[in-house]
Amino acid sequence: MGRAGLNRKSAYATLAAVLAAEAADLDVLWALRGPVEELKHHRGITHTFLAVPLVAAATVGAVWLIDQGWQKWRNSRTAPGSPTHGTSLLVQQGWNSSTPKATAPPQVVHWGWLYATACLSALSHLFLDWTNNYGLRPFYPFNSRWYAGSFVFIAEPLLWALLLAAFILPALFGLADTEIGAKKKRFRGQGWAVFALCGMAILWCVRWAEQAQARAMIENLQVAADPVKRIAIEPYPLNPFRWHVLLETEGYYQTAEVDTRTHSIQSDARRDILYKPAVTASTEAAERTLLGQVYMDWGSWAVVRDVGQQPIAGIDPPHLPPHRTWTTVEFSDLRFAYSFLGAKAAPGRAPLSGAVYIVDGRDDGGENLNGRVQR
Repeated sequence: MGRAGLNRKSAYATLAAVLAAEAADLDVLWALRGPVEELKHHRGITHTFLAVPLVAAATVGAVWLIDQGWQKWRNSRTAPGSPTHGTSLLVQQGWNSSTPKATAPPQVVHWGWLYATACLSALSHLFLDWTNNYGLRPFYPFNSRWYAGSFVFIAEPLLWALLLAAFILPALFGLADTEIGAKKKRFRGQGWAVFALCGMAILWCVRWAEQAQARAMIENLQVAADPVKRIAIEPYPLNPFRWHVLLETEGYYQTAEVDTRTHSIQSDARRDILYKPAVTASTEAAERTLLGQVYMDWGSWAVVRDVGQQPIAGIDPPHLPPHRTWTTVEFSDLRFAYSFLGAKAAPGRAPLSGAVYIVDGRDDGGENLNGRVQR
């Protein structure tokens, strides 16, 4: 976004764009308090429309501090009458080295433009997170509903390739220009940056259209034997024509694999059905735990199962006298209970799954999420 044109309006525009675009993910610091706290706060308040102007203001403030620090450091190393006195080193990096300094002044800092750039970049983070099947809550705390486009996989190599090419190729061509003595450009890579952004938009449009096609195919063909209450269409990386479909009926979940290029639907009623687990005192108790409350708030396709006395990784089973009982309750979300490589993942072993010990129908305090223990 910076190279596409924002950096021509003000010094530090690219720096402000990068900082603002990444700032929302500072919520990963909640991981220091454990995996459940991380899940609770990840894509929380920092990923909302309410936070965008605040994130932008904090970003501009950070850039101002950087600018002041560089000016002080630079001024301490240059004479008062020199052309670089009073300007920061980062701003000077925008100079055209082949143009006399007298005719190529440092780029001016327009703080209002930097704030607008930071707002736009912060919004881009929200949009990107919405496109995948994890989703976000952009209207939190006024509306805690999760929204997810689910038409792009969380890790999409095609997007990485576009962005990486736009970042690296201008530098490679710049080396070639240096070898032949070509004039160095003050701002380089605009064409490649615009190409990458347009490529991303085209990929999104293709995936959006293919997802709609997959939904239409599923709705027009009665895959499940019973009436379907809701449908989810989950993406695969690389292949925009392949989709993992979730169907919910009154008594079970059924999955299907859809290929919109070949117009094929694969679903086996004997293999691709997961009957809804029974609700027990232990599962109800598990849903009241910290893990349960957080997971059920986030997991739009959550499955809660009492799996009996199965040890949880990293947590010793409860040691109880014979008259007392314990059990393990597992949490999984069907949105992630499939492998992008094609092998089906079992509930409870899928990514972002968790488990808790329940002793005598109450929480024992042993909680594990995604292979990490909540202390």
